[in-house]
Formats: sequence, structure tokens, C-alpha cells
Amino acid sequence: MTKKRRSENWYGKLDKDGFIHRSWMKNQGFPDHAFDGRPVIGICNTWSELTPCNSGLRDLAEGVKRGVWEAGGFPVEFPVMSLGETQMKPTAMLFRNLLAMDVEESIRAYGIDGVVLLGGCDKTTPGQLMGAASVDLPSIVVSSGPMLNGKWQGKDIGSGTDVWKFSEAVRAGEMTLQDFMNAEAGMSRSKGVCMTMGTASTMSSLVEAMGLSLPTNAALPAVDSRRMALAHLTGKRIVEMVDEDIKPSDVLTKQAFINAIRANAAVGGSTNAVVHLLAIAGRVGVDLTLADFELGSDVPLLVNCMPSGKYLMEDFCYAGGMPVVLRELADQGLLEGAQTVLGRDISAYAGGAECFNRDVIHSWDAPVKPAAGLRVLRGNLAPNGAIVKPSAATDALLEHEGEAYVFENIEELKATIDNDDLPVTKDTILVLKGCGPKGYPGMAEVGNMPIPRKLVREGVRDMIRVSDARMSGTAFGTVILHVSPEAQAGGTLALVKTGDRIKVSASQGILELLVDETELAERRAAWTPDEPHYTRGYAKLYIDHVLQADQGADLDFLVGKDTRLVTRESH
Repeated sequence: MTKKRRSENWYGKLDKDGFIHRSWMKNQGFPDHAFDGRPVIGICNTWSELTPCNSGLRDLAEGVKRGVWEAGGFPVEFPVMSLGETQMKPTAMLFRNLLAMDVEESIRAYGIDGVVLLGGCDKTTPGQLMGAASVDLPSIVVSSGPMLNGKWQGKDIGSGTDVWKFSEAVRAGEMTLQDFMNAEAGMSRSKGVCMTMGTASTMSSLVEAMGLSLPTNAALPAVDSRRMALAHLTGKRIVEMVDEDIKPSDVLTKQAFINAIRANAAVGGSTNAVVHLLAIAGRVGVDLTLADFELGSDVPLLVNCMPSGKYLMEDFCYAGGMPVVLRELADQGLLEGAQTVLGRDISAYAGGAECFNRDVIHSWDAPVKPAAGLRVLRGNLAPNGAIVKPSAATDALLEHEGEAYVFENIEELKATIDNDDLPVTKDTILVLKGCGPKGYPGMAEVGNMPIPRKLVREGVRDMIRVSDARMSGTAFGTVILHVSPEAQAGGTLALVKTGDRIKVSASQGILELLVDETELAERRAAWTPDEPHYTRGYAKLYIDHVLQADQGADLDFLVGKDTRLVTRESH
């Protein structure tokens, strides 16, 4: 007996309610046989002109529709909130959970049987996955794809990574402002996400490593015709997935998350992957903790892409992309058996993979860097953990003790960082407060604080920076992030004063404030939180309910899922 489709509760009824659902859809020109019981496939599109990363998704949606029609499905495209990482204030991360709510409620409310998630920009991919996982209908991802390599003055330049480098060069007097401005158009030459291994390309890489997309999804450039073909094939595959009843909960197992953690280390992926994977795991009920990210700490860096290397995503694609990385992991016995959207084990994604440029994708035996995965740090300064990315750090600074110089908030930092009398040296540890989930709010990408101008002029390009913030996946440096609990929530970070000594040891996983406990207790008794920046609307809801970074910064009432069918009609 054929299982009744979910969409038949909308379009299969021969009564007033069925009449309403079908009739209003027919005003778009859909014929009777579109409602003959075939699977209805939602295309969840985050296209927006205010999200340049996703500006190609309108075209990709047409490719998905072709595949759905070919496979005997009925495609229906719908919009959800789009999060323009480079355009939104105070930070797109504030709205990731709002997008997740939008996706979840749209999928639940509409008569669809499966969904194709079209995203790409940093927060759209995790936001869509969080929402889809909470409804648990068959789901598959098509990413925007990276931009073409940036070009300027005869060389490749990378989005984000070279912005930070050029900006510091201008501050040091080594680059003219005119040259800086001239690099803008050359850096962003096509539709697509950052072509560095930033958060967007990291998340598309991890989506592929977890088996949530078709193979090669991560690296195909946004404007490559093969991405349109991939969209077509994805539309075809989602119809099959509905019939096979492959849901996010079948794919998003603990083994899949372990594969993502190891893959993130191998590609030199973004630190932002930590909060996103933790949040997604919370939606499907997988017991993933910050400690699990240590599973990637000994994985070598294999992909020689900015910010941890020198190449870009276009080069990664031509060298063989994620299938090659997954094959390297599989050959070491580090690819866990896990179900995928193909209905086969993740090992199928690595089968037959061939590397065409070993300077871009290194072998396990000759890596870019050994043991370069993210490190989790703990101590009295971060009782619930903090993270650092060794592949993008200065090795000598990963074991360090020094005096803190404290910025109480982002405004103080911006107002004073270029002061010539700032009392700092290259050994100082810069500390920034008030930039966590509640404090900013939204946990902005300001953790890679600028090097003080007086030190930049001396040639200093890296120093230890500690905060409760995040940093862009395109950024680099010895930056300790996601300190939890954050300052605004009363974490020890709130108590740090200029002149305190801090000890950092990546090898031992230590982040310690070297201040007597009695003194800390006195400071805590005198501490009061800052007044919240927002007192109404979604931002207030967020501040009141957001979890800390070590729990994925989801909203407390969104953790888990609700797969119940909505039975009440609107008329």
C-alpha cells in the first residue's frame, strides 16, 4: 500500500478545503495533473540582492525545478529571510535563529513533502539546516558556490583575507588608500560566496562531508555551468528521497558530525563551524559538545587555501574538491560510516576521487601543517570553553603568557586602538568584552581585533587576542574566540582588568586568568551587567533566550524538533 503523502492533506481533499488549496494555486497556470498525488517539493530560496553571496540562487532554483519535474514531482519555490553577511548590522548572526524559525514554520505550514535548501552566505546554510531539521522532512542542500578568484595587479586576491591584510598595510603606510579602493572591484568579480575558505565555503564543505548535498557541491564556482547541472540533479534526487523517506534525522547522526569536525580541520575551516554544528546537533537531538571538536585537533591541514594557505576555492575545485579530502580521511580510517542523501554511505562521496594539484590539496603524509584542527581551551577565564584556530595562528604565540590590555566594549576599541600612546607591546594580550551572544547582541565577527597602529608601524602583524566574539572565517591570527560564559552573562571575562596576566597553552588546552580567586570574588561582587542594547522586538527575544556559544547560540525554546502534522485549516 502506498503511503499517503503529506501534501495530500492540502491538495488531495475533495471538499471545500481542497478546493481552496488547489484553486488558488491554479491561478499560476498549474494544470490538474500537478495535483495528482505526485510529491510536492518546496524550494526554500534565500536569494536577495542584499545578500550578494546568494544572488545566483534565482537561476539555480530554475535548475532544481527542471530536475523535480523530470522526476515526476511538483516544484514550488518560496522565499525566506536572507542574511547578507556583508550588509547586515549589527551582525547577521543575530538573525540566524530568526531565519531558522522562518524556515521551520514555512516548511511546517505549507503542503510540501520534501525541501531543497538554496543558501550559501555564512548564516543562511546553518539557519536553513536548523529549521529543516526541526521539521524533519526529506531535505537536501544546493549551495550558492564561491566567486571566481579575485584578481588585482596581476595576482590572485581573496575575499576577506586580503581585505584584512590590505587594511593593515594602509594603516602601516605600506599601501596607498587609492590602491586599497582600486582592489574592491577586482576582489568580487562574480556572483557567489567568499572564494577563500571562509565560513560560507566551510559550511558548504561540511554539508558535503556530512552527506547533505550531492558530491562536488562545496567547490564548484557559482558561475560554473556544472553548478546548474548539480541543481538539476538535486531536484531529481529530492523526489527520490521523498519516496525513500530519507530525512535529516537519518543523515545528521553523531558519525556525520564527527566527519564534519575532521573535515573542518583538514580544509582549514572556519571557527564559526563550531557554533553552527552545535546548533544543528541540538535540533536533531545529537549529543554534540565542545569537547567533541578535539576529535579534529590532530588532523593535519590538507587544503592550501586562504586564510590558512595561499590558494582559493576555484583552485580547490579544479584540484578535485571535497571528494579528495574525504578520500584522504577515508584512507586513514577517519571517515565514519554514515547515511547520506544519496541513500548510500558517505564513503561513496570519496570513491574514485583523484587529486589534480597536490600543491592545493596535500596528501596526508605531506600536509600543509600537522595537527592543525581547532583547539578547545578551558580554564578559569573560560570555564565552558573557548576556541583557537592553530592553522591560521602564529605558532610561537600558541604558548604564551602576558599582560592583558582590556577594551570594555567595541566602541572603546575603535576609539583608542590607533592611539600612539596605547600602553601595549607585541607581547600584550588584547582582551575585548561585551561581544558575545547577549552582549553585542548576536556575537559579532570582531574577535580578530586590529593590531594597534603603533605596533603595525613596527612591523607587528599578529598578537594574542581574547574575546567572547567570533571572527570571520576569512580572518587569521592568534585569536581566541567564543569565551564562554560571555562577559554580559557574568563570565570571568567580565572581571579582567588591564595589567592582569593571562596564560595561553594550545597544546595543553589552557586559558587561565592568573588572578587570585579572592580578588576575583571581590570583583564579581562589584560587577553589574550592562544595560541591554535592545528592549523590544526580535532582538529582545534573542537576548532573553539565546544560549551561550558552547551550546551553539540557538534560542533555548527552539532546541529539538516538532514533526507533528498541522491539522487545523485556515477556513
